Amino acid sequence: MKNYSKIIGIDISKSTLDLCVLNNDKEKKTEFFKIENEAKAIAGFLKKYDADTVMLCMEDTGVYGMRLCVVLSDKGFDFSVVPAIQIRRSMGLKRGKSDKTDAMDIARYALKHLDELPLFKMAEPDLQELRIMMAEREKLVRAIKIFRSTTETVMYATKGSCKAVAKHSENTLNLLQKQLEKMDKMMAELIYRNEHMRRQSELLQSIPGIGPQTSIYLIAYTRCFTAFQNWRQFACYSGVAPFPYESGTSIRGRTKVSHYAQKKIKSLLHLAAINAKRFDMQMAQYYERKVEQGKNKMSVVNAVRCKVVARAFAVIKRDKPYVNTVGYLS
Repeated sequence: MKNYSKIIGIDISKSTLDLCVLNNDKEKKTEFFKIENEAKAIAGFLKKYDADTVMLCMEDTGVYGMRLCVVLSDKGFDFSVVPAIQIRRSMGLKRGKSDKTDAMDIARYALKHLDELPLFKMAEPDLQELRIMMAEREKLVRAIKIFRSTTETVMYATKGSCKAVAKHSENTLNLLQKQLEKMDKMMAELIYRNEHMRRQSELLQSIPGIGPQTSIYLIAYTRCFTAFQNWRQFACYSGVAPFPYESGTSIRGRTKVSHYAQKKIKSLLHLAAINAKRFDMQMAQYYERKVEQGKNKMSVVNAVRCKVVARAFAVIKRDKPYVNTVGYLS
């Protein structure tokens, strides 16, 4: 491992980057910078540092951090991209928040876990393109929700009024839905033409409850199942891993999932769990057994989500489709 003299924590937003430069010595002196989230500005900032003596760390912010990752890779800097939940859990309870303090928290987290930080490697071009497509898809989904609510509002307006608004909303909604279908088709074609991703998609869809969309998102968020060492790490990142809720002897509540999570993948895993317990006899029996034992229904559904994640990592690791053993045992 390199002897890094400086640790740089980076808080990423759409337009700017807040950076905290922390000296890796006894004094732990800190400096703060704010630059534009543009390739030229990033390259200019990096000129001040030696790539062999600096470690940079940032939260996973999706497409907002992509430009930064590209520049760092091109310049030969070591850097790590960490799920936000890991940093939040490491920091504990905090009062107040700002971009400056967030950057400092990331730098301190990186220093504390320097020996175990995984170095980030740029994904292959097809995977980068898939992430960009997913970001555009999410924009379309949000826009459709907005215009759908507008259409529903006009339905309750006085008869004969707002006809022009209703027609405009309906036309826009139809256009957005066509664009969404086109984007889904483009994503499916991208998966199909990449042999590695196509194979992973086929393996994932062999699991009851996982369909085409969920398989695509799993491939993208796990970077073809290379970004996480095991399914438990991904379950934590997705917000489906339960954590104990207790303090001393006075507070002992039910285990809870963290509200720091990747909301989209969490919602897809929820749908996958619902479908799994509907169409997979083994999952259905597990769910019914736990509910009969008095377990909270949502807690059991969350356990099913974890099982779906575990199965996903298992089929990828073994490179073999999922086999439902219930049919063989009956």
